[in-house]
Amino acid sequence: MGPRTAVTPSKERKMVSGAHDNSLSSGNSGYYNRGPTLTPTSPVLSNPKSVLKRQVSPEELQRPGGPYIKRTFTIVGDAVGWGFVVRGSRPCHIQAVDPSGPAAAVGVKVCQFVVSVNGLNVLSLDYKTVRKLILTGKRTVVMEIMEESDC
Repeated sequence: MGPRTAVTPSKERKMVSGAHDNSLSSGNSGYYNRGPTLTPTSPVLSNPKSVLKRQVSPEELQRPGGPYIKRTFTIVGDAVGWGFVVRGSRPCHIQAVDPSGPAAAVGVKVCQFVVSVNGLNVLSLDYKTVRKLILTGKRTVVMEIMEESDC
């Protein structure tokens, strides 16, 4: 893959190189977004606080008869990423979704909890480890999530 263009808060354009590093902010942000469609007020650039109302344990997510249902998504990344943000720890959750990205197209939503990535259970991992699994894997990511059944 070649360089991609990202819009910075000052509206200057800069080139970012890298095969799978889809971060638009400095450091290891955990963002997997489509650069050219973002605006300076985008959540990617403002790095919002957690979207969760409360922390949920892996045990609570897996409790039989609990309020969570499991869904599986197959997300095919495009030239600039998968279009979602993972945050949190034990379990990680979806913090943001680019409305025009591949993740949104298959139904990934904010506040869903990440159960597995490409068949590997990630309930006990932090977002940096989950991010690394996604970024170093294949372009197609199979992700199991848990979401509240009333969503």
